[in-house]
Amino acid sequence: MLRALAVDDERPSLEELLYLLHADPRISSVEGAGDATGALRRITRALESGPDGPEAIDVVFLDIQMPGLDGLEMARLLTGFARPPLVVFVTAHEDFAVRAFDLKAVDYVLKPVRKERLAEAVRRAAELRGAAQRIPVHEPDPDHIPVELGGVTRFVAVDDITHVEARGDYARLHTDRGSHLVRIPLSTLEDRWRSRGFVRIHRRHLVALRHIGELRLDAGTVSVLVGTEELQVSRRHARELRDLLMRRTTG
Repeated sequence: MLRALAVDDERPSLEELLYLLHADPRISSVEGAGDATGALRRITRALESGPDGPEAIDVVFLDIQMPGLDGLEMARLLTGFARPPLVVFVTAHEDFAVRAFDLKAVDYVLKPVRKERLAEAVRRAAELRGAAQRIPVHEPDPDHIPVELGGVTRFVAVDDITHVEARGDYARLHTDRGSHLVRIPLSTLEDRWRSRGFVRIHRRHLVALRHIGELRLDAGTVSVLVGTEELQVSRRHARELRDLLMRRTTG
């Protein structure tokens, strides 16, 4: 059974696609999105939920020509995730097929969509999904995080990260040797690294306690010195941070 997301900026096309997918017995649930931006937000929630979580999405049925971020650009972004959903392109244009399959698309369905042709795309997605579930999943290395740099994947030690800065649905990891942008929300890293001594000091910043050199109080404002960078601490987090630092220094 597949959990699906259909993406099309033309409402009649989207409604028709949703109707056909609802009617397929291999589709357990299907949602719709009117643009790539909304779809990416939904997929981000799915990835945070995990492959077996309540927000999970197995396959995306994706139009290509849309205003703003088009379907090919969205599919290219998805290839950067560790376990992205499968992609089936549904489009009125034949001339993007080569580029679509270069992006590992499961299928390329032309509009107007025929029920039998869509059913074949669903069959292919279901087979690939079933095969992926039979492959053992290895837990990620908790001591390192993969980052992309010039087409090369490097593994940054979590202990080397001094602080993390929120960048929308992304996060920038700072170390003494530079910074790296990853496609992970700050809230996800906060949950993942709380037990490793990372604490939220501001809606935009997560800091490793061991890398805090100074806690500064000035005219009612609180900040911390991390390396050579001074970061503001919000009032909401100031008391918790002071308590954590005191407990850390007193043993």
